[in-house]
Amino acid sequence: MDKKKSIEALQFFATGLTEGALVHKLQGQIFRSQGFTKLGEKYIEHFGEEMGWVEKFYDRILDLGGEVKSEGTKARDLVCDAVEYVKADLKIQEAGVELLYKCMEGLHDDPTTYDIMKAYLADEEEDLYWSQNQIELMEKIGIQNWLISQM
Repeated sequence: MDKKKSIEALQFFATGLTEGALVHKLQGQIFRSQGFTKLGEKYIEHFGEEMGWVEKFYDRILDLGGEVKSEGTKARDLVCDAVEYVKADLKIQEAGVELLYKCMEGLHDDPTTYDIMKAYLADEEEDLYWSQNQIELMEKIGIQNWLISQM
């Protein structure tokens, strides 16, 4: 087992997910303040779920004898338009799921880390499908009706 490879992968995803989770929290607050309560709560709850994964990643790093790092995050623009945000978030999720699949290939020799990342991948795929479904709904029922459904 290549502990260094596992630790690097876990740290990479913990850092990126911490950044993404914070953005989801802030976006949720923006949408809630705009009256889109359901959408706002969805993203605020998502923040908590994502931080749970970060905790699991850090626990595994520590189990492997590594050191956890609090790495800087990039500044990201927040989006006030709910429709545009869901579309932008979908693109990020698509890229993230693809990256996770590639990462999984290198973790077969560490079954514990592999299992953690496999469960995380399943969770991310579920989020991806939700976003895809929201875009489909917008197309089927119209943006205004979709926005009303998010209130």
